[in-house]
Amino acid sequence: MGEKNNINVKIENHGVIPKEEEHATPEELYSRLIDKIKRYHPSAGDLSAIDKAYNFAKKSHGDQKRKSGEPYIIHPIHTALILADLELDKESIMAGLLHDVMEDTKVTREQMISEFGEEVTDLVDGVTKLTKLDYDADKVEKQAENLRKMFLAMAKDIRVILIKLADRLHNMRTLQYMTPEKQKEKSKETMEIYAPIADRLGISKIKIELDDLALRYLEPEKYKDLVDGVHLRLEHREEFMSQLIAEVAGYIEKAGIKATIDGRVKHYFSIYKKMVNQHKTLDQIYDVFAIRIIVDTVMECYGALGVIHEKYTPVPGRFKDYIAMPKQNMYQSLHTTLIGPNGQPFEIQIRTMEMHKTAEYGIAAHWKYKENITGEGDNEEQKISWLRQILEWQRDLSDNHEFLNLLKDDLNMFSENVYCFTPNGDLKSLPNGSTPIDFAYSIHSAVGNKMVGARVNGKMVNIDYKIQNGDQVEVVTSNNSNGPSMDWLKIVKSTQAKNKINQWFKLQNKEENIIKGKELIDKYCKSKGIVLQDILKPEYMEKVRLKYSYKDWNSLVASVGHGGLKEGQIVNKLVEEYNKTHRKEITDQDVLNSTIGEKAENKTHTSKSGIIVEGMDDVAVRFSKCCSPVPGDEIIGFVTRGRGVSIHRTDCINIINLPDFERGRLIEASWAADEGKQDGKYMTEIVIYAHNRVGILTDLSKIFTEKNIDVNSINSRTSKSEIATISMSFAIQGTEELNSLISRIRQIDSIIDIERTTG
Repeated sequence: MGEKNNINVKIENHGVIPKEEEHATPEELYSRLIDKIKRYHPSAGDLSAIDKAYNFAKKSHGDQKRKSGEPYIIHPIHTALILADLELDKESIMAGLLHDVMEDTKVTREQMISEFGEEVTDLVDGVTKLTKLDYDADKVEKQAENLRKMFLAMAKDIRVILIKLADRLHNMRTLQYMTPEKQKEKSKETMEIYAPIADRLGISKIKIELDDLALRYLEPEKYKDLVDGVHLRLEHREEFMSQLIAEVAGYIEKAGIKATIDGRVKHYFSIYKKMVNQHKTLDQIYDVFAIRIIVDTVMECYGALGVIHEKYTPVPGRFKDYIAMPKQNMYQSLHTTLIGPNGQPFEIQIRTMEMHKTAEYGIAAHWKYKENITGEGDNEEQKISWLRQILEWQRDLSDNHEFLNLLKDDLNMFSENVYCFTPNGDLKSLPNGSTPIDFAYSIHSAVGNKMVGARVNGKMVNIDYKIQNGDQVEVVTSNNSNGPSMDWLKIVKSTQAKNKINQWFKLQNKEENIIKGKELIDKYCKSKGIVLQDILKPEYMEKVRLKYSYKDWNSLVASVGHGGLKEGQIVNKLVEEYNKTHRKEITDQDVLNSTIGEKAENKTHTSKSGIIVEGMDDVAVRFSKCCSPVPGDEIIGFVTRGRGVSIHRTDCINIINLPDFERGRLIEASWAADEGKQDGKYMTEIVIYAHNRVGILTDLSKIFTEKNIDVNSINSRTSKSEIATISMSFAIQGTEELNSLISRIRQIDSIIDIERTTG
């Protein structure tokens, strides 16, 4: 009969750093990382490249601290440990260790390439760019643009998002050190973006934990009640579960099937979602616990299912065969709900070990270090089909609101699918609630556009018929069809169908949208006093077209007509291109003459302030107080009325938001190489955010004293959430001294963030 089956009962404690890794030193954590890699890596003998990455990251981060007070290097090691749990390749592990060095230290891309090559550097660079993205839900345009960048990075190398998911998971595990506002912000972002992406890529190991952690901070009271309730039920039912698992194991063993059998508590977020969706209390959710049977072959999966269905009564409608009909993320398993002793329902999942690994690792399984294994291409193509679909939307959709809505709809509806067949017997997976219209567009956009009816199981049905599992669907088309109706958008369920219907209408109404777009652009120019003929030059139009990735200028104008782009966006970009070549032409000569004397043609001169202003001699220069530029900053001049030229940083908010009609007053300026103010000091201001505590101002003063920097003023206020905002102005020699000072301040306990004033 073979070996005795392995039996285990467990509750998965998501959101907690493993005990052996908690409070460990960097050296201890790194040692555990190496041990993990050796367990799965077939050629783990040479780990010198990983050693090099670890030592480089440790040296680069130096004395940097996390909000918890731990050495910063702790975070990259934990990120690498999570990647090792997914059994990723050496390059991914190295990138995990190095993922913050280009963002948080002085290490450059060139240095990284020199030390670790382009593959690892590209991975680190990709993660760094994702880290800088702002997912502010209130800024739809920015959020959509950043999500577009994320999916492009994923398409270039999917490992970028795997490393980012590991980075996010460890940050979520240590979220208790952030402010309550930051905890909710990061948790919402995690639940809306990162957990669904992990789900789409099939990485349940990460998806489950991200969901649970996000729920912990978004609904703290409900989360605590849920955890307490589940643990209480486990205590009351542990003996029942143990007996049930032993009973199931006995039946499976008697049938001659070798299996590993365990009982587990479902993760908290899935229980919470069922309670909300089904309007039930925890006591009314009967499948809080599940038994998992892992066997060697697909045949044994169905054999075990037969044994279980013979011994227990199945609950009608609660059987799902994800082996014959896998989910889109390649998840496979048999799910069945049964009536146990005393009428108590329980769930059983049956799968092979290979299916179990796919369920845990998803797309990450492709990079698990394997040797001499070929033929995975088709499987890999299936796993990233969703990503290809997203990239198609990116090309089709110029409207960021529409793109964002489609993406979020797709992520939210992914978990529940319905399975149906074409007349040829091909399997189709669609979102639950899909109609024959969704089915038609899943075949091809031309089929959907020419659809006039549908048959389901040989009978004509209405186009709003809800497809059921096992239905055979046939689309009736006609060349005389007038195309889709706007009403279809209210009927269809899949984001793919919505997108294709919208694209059809945009194409049909293109001429009308071009006319409307031209009218909107013309009206905007008149309201701003801009001469349209001056900015509508082929060279300017071409640069704006390329920026927004349209095939021709009319397509861009049509997008303005149907609301995909704002007319102000286009006009401002055209003006920007115009100003690049006409800056001198539109300078107010009268202002120049009255403030700084005559312009010396084609010459640059240095003012007494150590500033070189293009084309001006003996310039009256003053430094703007709104952004306080210092040597080393990128600067620009603004010709004022009666007060000479004011010098600003190029990132100054007042310069960025300067009205178009004032931009002609901007003039190039730079720091003289060997000149400066007589005392060599420049005023600047920073704002420090910190957790309020006794002694924080003393710690700050000590650093300024150590660096011999005079503080001109200091102002502090504390919010209700005990966050201190400290504004400080002081005199320094340049950005090098300022960066050194800021780096030193960041090491103070309780510091959250530091910003320079920008207007």
